[in-house]
Amino acid sequence: MDLLEYQGKQLFARHGLEVSPGKAVHTADEAVHVANEIGYPVVVKAQVLIGGRGKAGGVKLAGDEAEVREHATNILGMDIRGHTVRTLWIEHASEIESEYYASVLLDRSAKQPLLIFSIEGGIDIEQVAERSPEKLVRHHIDALAGLSREEALEAGRAAGVDADVLDGVAGALLALYEVWASEEATLAEINPLIVTPQREVRALDAKVSLDGNALFRHPENQAFSDEDEGDPLERRAREEGLQYVKLDGNIGILGNGAGLVMSTLDVVAQAGGAPANFLDAGGGSDAAKIEQAVQLILANDAVRAVLFNIFGGITRCDEVARGLIAAFSHITTSVPFVVRLDGTNDAEGRRLLQEAALPNVSAAATMNEAAERVVALASGQTAGAPA
Repeated sequence: MDLLEYQGKQLFARHGLEVSPGKAVHTADEAVHVANEIGYPVVVKAQVLIGGRGKAGGVKLAGDEAEVREHATNILGMDIRGHTVRTLWIEHASEIESEYYASVLLDRSAKQPLLIFSIEGGIDIEQVAERSPEKLVRHHIDALAGLSREEALEAGRAAGVDADVLDGVAGALLALYEVWASEEATLAEINPLIVTPQREVRALDAKVSLDGNALFRHPENQAFSDEDEGDPLERRAREEGLQYVKLDGNIGILGNGAGLVMSTLDVVAQAGGAPANFLDAGGGSDAAKIEQAVQLILANDAVRAVLFNIFGGITRCDEVARGLIAAFSHITTSVPFVVRLDGTNDAEGRRLLQEAALPNVSAAATMNEAAERVVALASGQTAGAPA
């Protein structure tokens, strides 16, 4: 579960990490009221679950009541990369002398928590990582022992932190790790972690993702869930009991089992394609569930071709075929489908599809063949024969 900036800052403050005073609002009038309370200048910040807010005009400095009202009015309702702004964070403006970057995440290859720290934070941290990776200090943490103060101090020294703020930076890193570990987060990130002219260390932004599967152990974090802030297709999928994550490509993907779907994404990418989604229909999916999945995939206007990759076990291939046939009886689409069926009742499934003679549907015998064909179809090339 991804948190908005202000929600992440609430978690930070809970663990002793210094943040600037502020409050979340939903109207221009509320924004003015809060700004008058905390004192000028203030920053009016769009709250959306996507980066690039500043470059999109979603972060503005205001020196008086009129500017707060103007910026709040302009930002509320703004579309930032497909996310509509419904909430603003009004925060007292900070004086900034230095901008650092800090994050804690799980390094799956090393099977250990990983602390990343740099004294070159800010909006271009991705460029720093790409062009000057040596400026990012990476430190693996013993999950049983946790992050020690000496380790935090050493990370600061290795990055080149000024001596007079080293203790403050170490304290921030310790608190950030505590957020990650005790709240069962998958990511806890500060960009930037600022140093003020008074040499205070403070989190100016917050990016936190919590493990949704662990929320039952953290009832106090349930309130952070806001269905209106998520992607509408992902919300619809949850309501229908489907495991769906929207991606940036143009090839719709459906499989049964998370491992098979992940493999399908990889094979499509290796063939030169870009998946539009992760969709796991799960084990035992019947025709009705498959029909729901088809409609969900096609609800994404970016989809130019669809790949069904089914390995029948609990899920029967003939049920998948019936679901696809049922979906095509209710919808009209020019989007081509490539279907690979293998496993339980695969011959029956292929027979049903062949007899149905669905328009724009072709069969593939292997994953590689299916991936190559769907990539060609998504790019407008002619590939394959009907099922």
